[in-house]
Amino acid sequence: MLLAPPTGLLILLCLKEHQKFLIRAVSLVSAGISFALAIYTFVGYDKKLGGLQFVEKYEWSKLFGITYFVGVEGMNAPLLLLTGIVIFTGVLTMWELEIRVKEYFIWMLALVTGVFGVFMSYDMFFFFLFYEIAVVPMYILILIWGSTRKEYAAMKLTLYLMAGSGLIIPGILLLYSTSGLFTFNMVALHGVRFAPWVQKLVFVFLYLGFGVLAAVWPFHTWSPVGHVAAPTAVSMLHAGVLMKLGSFGILRVAMYLCPEGFHYWSTFMALLATTGIVYGVFVGLAQTDLKYVIGYSSVSHMGIVCLGLATGTVDGLNGSVFQMFAHGVMTALFFSAVGFIYDRTHTRDIHELGGFSRIMPVASAFFIVAALCGAGVPGMASFWAELLVFIAAFKVFPVAGLLAIAALVVGALFALRVVQNTFYNEPNPKFAHFEDVSPFLGLPRMILIGTLILFGFFPQMMLGLIKTSIVPFLQGM
Repeated sequence: MLLAPPTGLLILLCLKEHQKFLIRAVSLVSAGISFALAIYTFVGYDKKLGGLQFVEKYEWSKLFGITYFVGVEGMNAPLLLLTGIVIFTGVLTMWELEIRVKEYFIWMLALVTGVFGVFMSYDMFFFFLFYEIAVVPMYILILIWGSTRKEYAAMKLTLYLMAGSGLIIPGILLLYSTSGLFTFNMVALHGVRFAPWVQKLVFVFLYLGFGVLAAVWPFHTWSPVGHVAAPTAVSMLHAGVLMKLGSFGILRVAMYLCPEGFHYWSTFMALLATTGIVYGVFVGLAQTDLKYVIGYSSVSHMGIVCLGLATGTVDGLNGSVFQMFAHGVMTALFFSAVGFIYDRTHTRDIHELGGFSRIMPVASAFFIVAALCGAGVPGMASFWAELLVFIAAFKVFPVAGLLAIAALVVGALFALRVVQNTFYNEPNPKFAHFEDVSPFLGLPRMILIGTLILFGFFPQMMLGLIKTSIVPFLQGM
């Protein structure tokens, strides 16, 4: 799963720029192999046995205690599946790209290599190494293939994420040096009882460092700008999987290794998460650009993820991991739909696109399904994730739970407002000649819709797997 994207990247380096079909085909095959293996690990994971499975472990540097240690458990199997889905559909979505095709897919495969590596690593050194590999290509992808204020967006994104990394490094090194084991192995470090002051200090560093990428309020401002400037598939990866690296880092590193620090700062986490939920919804209400609407919606939905983490309960963490998956697929569908519309019309303005469902009913339907999922409609994957988080929040932080649900109602209002103004008013005659989505270009969108509906109707497929890790994880904390 991890090897397929860099192998595809190396093959692309040997191809000529004018071999565009071959470049796309190699990218699709390498993404398809990772996708197939992600499905295999998701389906093949033994829920009765539980624990770490599919483990590969090799000593990398005995002197510094670095081990190549990867594996799959109930918490990361859904996120590996999410990454496989998004990269495969992302390559299909960008099939029509004509500008610097070879370079584009090289950077895409580099980015997704880092994402896969983060989700499966159990050594802090490799976790951080893959984290940086995933973040760096975003600058190039936005700067070259982006639109609108792409230079500003690329630089802002990079500076914010570098600042986050600057907080993560001292946190990791402090755990490494105070453990007495001098190892980066997270499973080994989990058995160390760090001093309370170490845990409280390190947790803040790690929470804020990873929280930048998770768009935790008030460190979120890079995210909507980055969404708007990025090309379609990069927006899909950005919102679909890259932001999840931040929330997963909080869960896998900060909470796992610093449980006392988590309990000390959990109320502060809930405060920032709830503020992000409410803020994202109300700022989203004022937007007229479809990508900005989705960008601020993502800030709000990532707030739900972080609120679930803050509860520190089985329901809260189950819902949080499920929300990472559901939100990733939903935003990938959102940006994929908007990207198709923008490529034809060269506008994302809600008022200019009025009545679009009469011109491109299929393309419009893709966006509407994503909007319904974002509004928490039953039958969609996000419904179950949000329900669990809100149940947990009501038990642990009643006020935060009430505010989050009130914001969700407003969020449904603004989703319906966007759908009404964009797709159901009078159509704009200058777009009347455009053709709808072809079956081939509709395939990646249908895969995303099918995923949302599958886990919406059969949530136990996901929740049963996640719970095998969450229960022992909380017992260990």
